[in-house]
Parts: sequence; structure tokens; C-alpha cells
Amino acid sequence: MLKTNAKGQNLTVVEIDEKDGLTDLDHLSSLYNDDTASVIVQYPNFFGNIEDLSAIEKIAHQGKGLFIVSSNPLSLGLLQTPGKFGADVVVGDVQPFGIPTQLGGPHCGYFAVTSKLMRKVPGRLVGQTTDDHGQRGFVLTLQAREQHIRRDKATSNICSNQALNALGASIAMSALGKHGVKEMASQNIQKAHYAKEQLKKQGVEVVYDSPSFNEFVIRLPKPVKEVNEELLKDKIIGGYDLSRDYADKENMMLVAVTELRTKAEIDQFAEVLGGVK
Repeated sequence: MLKTNAKGQNLTVVEIDEKDGLTDLDHLSSLYNDDTASVIVQYPNFFGNIEDLSAIEKIAHQGKGLFIVSSNPLSLGLLQTPGKFGADVVVGDVQPFGIPTQLGGPHCGYFAVTSKLMRKVPGRLVGQTTDDHGQRGFVLTLQAREQHIRRDKATSNICSNQALNALGASIAMSALGKHGVKEMASQNIQKAHYAKEQLKKQGVEVVYDSPSFNEFVIRLPKPVKEVNEELLKDKIIGGYDLSRDYADKENMMLVAVTELRTKAEIDQFAEVLGGVK
């Protein structure tokens, strides 16, 4: 999707190598030049590992490029926020907050920028105000006039309407509250860590030692596709086969453990995987 949109803007997408499950900082630094528009990193990344945003920010901002972070919003209930590391733009999917997976969609994205970039945000911003009687109200704010009279230059025309999902996510976050989101994030980390330890006890190799949120990578003795077929016999849906995307990650499975998983389910998963030969 990124490459498709970039092509229309005559931009070139360059992928950085990974090293030990994280962005290869030496490779990133070697490719950065005056033509670099931005550096985009996922946090946590595709393998579930937590990137060193501080180190990446120094590289991203050594020139005129922007530092963009794509982040799981639930993880930010505990992890340091990208804005604290100097990110210019933070984007992501609010699916963890009350939106069912539904075979891949529809979902709802979030988009945050620094004050400097606020007027360049496509779409409409809602601001809080008070009416003549001092009652709280909300109005559309920071709208450029061309959105109404010079539509060929308007930024809002490129927006899609995800209002129903946005409303659902807002209600879920309101119901959870600040402490609820933190607790939910904490359970993800603790249960994923517990799953790692149980898998290790069963002789299953956890590939990376890097800190992670609720996903991690394991190595299996045979193809992931075959293992997942065996797991289904025990009514367990297995993890993602990384060899579909990476030729050097044969027999590696990406596992996700969320707050919904019970201790009994994690123990069963580890026991079944430990018996795979």
C-alpha cells in the first residue's frame, strides 16, 4: 500500500535490513542522504520487538527528513510514547480497542502530528470550546478555506469515512479509561512473557532476546504450516508463518499472546508445541 501511494507522488520506498530482529542502524545510516523525505519505523515491529526509537530518531533528523512511527496504540499504555522520542508523525490501527478482526477489516486508523505539522493534516480537526452560556461544546477547527471554495487544493477530499469504527474505538477507550488501558497493556506483556518461559521449558527456541510487547518469534523443528495443522487438531489456532515473507526464516512462527488468553490456554499451547517433532 505504501509503495502504491508513493508511486503516485514520485517517491521511492527503500527497505532497511533487519539485524537480530531489529532495524539495522548501520544500514539505515548508510542509506540516509539529502533526498531522504522520512524514516518510518514500526513500534513494536513486525517481529514483536521494541525498536530503539532514540537511536533511529538521531539518524532520521540528521537532515531534513521526518521521523514517522507506526505504533500499536495498546502498547503505548505502557511503552514510552513515540512523541517523547521526537517523532514528527505517529500512525497506527486502533483495532485493539473494541473492533473485531472481521477477516481483516474494516479497521480505523489514528494519525497524530506535532504542532508544526498540524495544518497539513488531511481531514477535519475537532476542537473543544464553550458556547454563549459557558457550556462545553465541540466544533470543527483549523479548516482551510480551500476546503469549501478551492477544492482542487483541499486536503480533506482524500479522506475516507471510518466514523463508525472511530466511534466504537472511542467508546472502548472511554470504558477502559486510563488505568484500564494500562492494565490491558500490562496483561499483554506479562502473558506473552509467561508464554515465552513456558515454551522454553518445553524445549521450544525463542529466537530473539530483545524486549517485546505481546508478539515474539519461535523456531520449530519442521514447517510452520505442518505445525499449525497439528495445533488445529487440539483446537488451537497457531501463529504466523514468517517464511511467507522471509526466505531466511524457514520454520519460524510469529506468536501473539493477548489479554484474552488464559494461563490454561498458554500452558496447553506450550505443551502441544513441545511435543512437535
